[in-house]
Amino acid sequence: MAERVMLCERPLAVRCGAFGDMVLLTALIRELAARFERPVDIVTSGPWSEPLLRGQPGVGDIFTVRSRKTPYWLSIDQHRVVRQLRARGAGPAWFCDGNDAAKPMLWRAGFAADCIVDVTDHPLLPGEHASEQWRRLARIMPSVLHAREFKDPEVLPGCYLQVSAGQRSDLHAWLRARGLQHGPLIAVQPGNKRTMRRGLRRLAVNSKYWPNERWAEVLRFLHAARPLHTLVLLGTGPEYALNQEIATLAGIDRLHNAADDLPIPRLVALLAHADALVTVDSGPAHAAAAVGCPQVVLFGKALASLYRPRGVAGADVKVVCGTLDGEPDMLGIQTGDVIEAWDSLIPRR
Repeated sequence: MAERVMLCERPLAVRCGAFGDMVLLTALIRELAARFERPVDIVTSGPWSEPLLRGQPGVGDIFTVRSRKTPYWLSIDQHRVVRQLRARGAGPAWFCDGNDAAKPMLWRAGFAADCIVDVTDHPLLPGEHASEQWRRLARIMPSVLHAREFKDPEVLPGCYLQVSAGQRSDLHAWLRARGLQHGPLIAVQPGNKRTMRRGLRRLAVNSKYWPNERWAEVLRFLHAARPLHTLVLLGTGPEYALNQEIATLAGIDRLHNAADDLPIPRLVALLAHADALVTVDSGPAHAAAAVGCPQVVLFGKALASLYRPRGVAGADVKVVCGTLDGEPDMLGIQTGDVIEAWDSLIPRR
């Protein structure tokens, strides 16, 4: 059977995930870019993906939709992305979503089934980390390329984010403007994307909630243990009020709430600058690992074996898990557990 001509030789990855999911995807992007010796184009969703991935090693064009679940005839974004993909041309594609919502865009753009490697056909192996699943998927070629030979590059395992000179310059200006340019920093991420949803923090869907009083106790400990460090509370705009509540409970100085002014490129640069991070299982936890920031990370119902932050630099990561009524639950983590993990952490300085 003659090999079908590909209109585009650049690999394409489709992943419409949360912030942390997109950091994890860098393991697949780097592997594919090395094998094809070409940048990898991305189809994605969410306002975080483009500022996170734009300009990263191995990343080519980024095609973004607001929602892949909106009916196609109602979605201007989906129509635009389909037009862009048709102009680009069909080629080898890696479909990395757990559901098929984004797949019709590929079909409409002319991607046949033999062009696509679908993650649902290659589920997780027992004990496999998410980043290792992506590396394994990148080594599987679509059937249309069965006759091709590819390089078998040595790509370091884990996630990686590069901090540009522009990001560092922006961060230094931001630190000066906030009076934080002198002295070391420790970053703290108490919230997550569900924290302030509908104003409730104890919703059953918020498995990453940890009580404010315990965060305040951890902050007081860090302040006493590292009196020369400024503690910087991270988050997005809706988490600013939560951080203020925790700061009031902590009642310490050298504590700075930055949740009102952390666009993603600045957040990544700040994590690369900080000496360490204390966080719930979150996107910033994966970003911190990807830039080599040591951290203590609290896990609830998510599997630490699957989602433990893992970066190329191999920075120290201490995972803290808890149980409640015999089930994995972040509320089962006590402040002493976090303090004990911190005491064994190897920070940058």
